[in-house]
Amino acid sequence: MDMTRRDMLGIMAKTGLAGVALGSGIAQAAEAPLPSLVQEGAKTLKELTAALDRAPRRRNFKEVPMILTSPDQWDHEALTLLMHYKGKVKQVWDNTDIAGPWLNLMRNSMNCQIWGFKHPDFLVVSATHGPAHLALYDQYLWDKYQLSKLTGDKFKENTFLKVPAAAQADPKNVEDEAGVYSPHDNSIPVLQARGAVFLACHNAIFEISSHLHETGVNPDKLSVPQMVAEFSNHLIPGAILTPGIVGTLPELGFHGFQYAK
Repeated sequence: MDMTRRDMLGIMAKTGLAGVALGSGIAQAAEAPLPSLVQEGAKTLKELTAALDRAPRRRNFKEVPMILTSPDQWDHEALTLLMHYKGKVKQVWDNTDIAGPWLNLMRNSMNCQIWGFKHPDFLVVSATHGPAHLALYDQYLWDKYQLSKLTGDKFKENTFLKVPAAAQADPKNVEDEAGVYSPHDNSIPVLQARGAVFLACHNAIFEISSHLHETGVNPDKLSVPQMVAEFSNHLIPGAILTPGIVGTLPELGFHGFQYAK
């Protein structure tokens, strides 16, 4: 069963299952869904956000090969919508360092573009791969595959999905130094609520699956293609699965995205 991010979060919130793993077919939610933080004047960004919420995400894989060759193997509809975004200013961040300031930099970029340069429809995208890709797996996988060890135990759990207390501040108070747009509010769900999009990398999924398989961290004795399927099925809500980030970056460049690292 394929579900949009909004459907998934809505059902989980109503049934009290937010933050609980639902099994290999559906990724878990990190928190109850946040209200939209997209700015009032951002008509084009709001339209994209709504379209992405409706776009299907395939999360029912059984086996996935090393190289993807068909659009039905990734989130083709959502990725196509993203590439054809009609907003004038759009930026893609090449994010690999999970311990780096990547969320803070994206937040700063959004604040500067929206209020400094008066581009409310500014779109920021995280081209997520390498160690940073660990942030795009739900807590169920972090627990099952001991993913904290792959961070050198710098992160005991997926803290990137935690919603800070600052998210509850008044979003109309733009200059609140401890508020919604401040450094106290760096998290993936908050940035998503502001319109940011997080791209997932099939190659990163294959590489981590291969590593775990080789090192024996494989509780269910899965094959590599089966493990790749499980990791793909447990991407966080809203993430867009691509056939590979380094190969998708040129495509985004062709469509007018400004590269940042």
